[in-house]
Amino acid sequence: MSYPARVRVVEVGPRDGLQNEKAVILLAAKAALVERLVAAGLTTVEAGSFVSPKWVPQMADTAELLAMLPAREGISYPVLVPNLRGLEQAMATGRVAEIAVFGAASESFSQRNINCSIDESLRRFAPGVEKALAHGLRVRGYVSCVLGCPYEGEVDAAAVTRVAAALAGMGCYEISLGDTIGTGTPLKARRMVEMVAAEVPVERLALHFHDTYGQALANILSCLERGVSVVDSAVAGLGGCPYAQGATGNVATEDVVYMLHGMGIETGLDLDRLCEAGAMISSALGRETASRVARARGAMGAR
Repeated sequence: MSYPARVRVVEVGPRDGLQNEKAVILLAAKAALVERLVAAGLTTVEAGSFVSPKWVPQMADTAELLAMLPAREGISYPVLVPNLRGLEQAMATGRVAEIAVFGAASESFSQRNINCSIDESLRRFAPGVEKALAHGLRVRGYVSCVLGCPYEGEVDAAAVTRVAAALAGMGCYEISLGDTIGTGTPLKARRMVEMVAAEVPVERLALHFHDTYGQALANILSCLERGVSVVDSAVAGLGGCPYAQGATGNVATEDVVYMLHGMGIETGLDLDRLCEAGAMISSALGRETASRVARARGAMGAR
């Protein structure tokens, strides 16, 4: 079995991980989290989003957070933007070099999440993507509900492929395939990736798997076997989805890195520092980390 020699890990904790938290998270804590993640070796840390604070209040201070983060060569702090207004807000900070747009493979989820059909969402994204590219920004595309929808159940891989191909055709350099509710299993995940890769080169695909059913690592492994070499994850297993009740967090960065290192796959990341970053934000949130690796290492260290 062939696996990539190196995997790029995209850290989504500060955005996708924190966006669904109910308690107020201090700006200083967010900045400290990003700093620790960069210190652990991460080169892509999703910092926030420019969405309505009415719907996602935890992201209301994204501009302030970006202003606190020092510019570093080779380090990217992407932000999510839903429309042209969000793009303009992001560009006004002068600190954004990469944005992300998000669509869904499920019509019901698209309606609940962004109040429009899949086709309409793609039409909405196009002007923003075009403007971002014209100003030299990189654009990443997300596809939600690639392995299941909270409203429709099973999702046809053909629908995933259609949305992924549309986003790639707009100019998104990479398409992140999201198992938003974490119901996928390894063979389904691999078959979905195979179908998408027939339209979008596998080198342009990333995995964004939630761990609701405890399948995320197995699903990632099955897709690595098909040549995917980019994995989204959130330190301490942070996250959820405001439009998918019961969906738990992203797969924990610590757990992904432990698995990859155990397979001899390079990541450039320091597992000890990742665990420290996870412990810090978990403490700020007043709960235990969701990373099994971090919990196990903590328990062994306590003996």
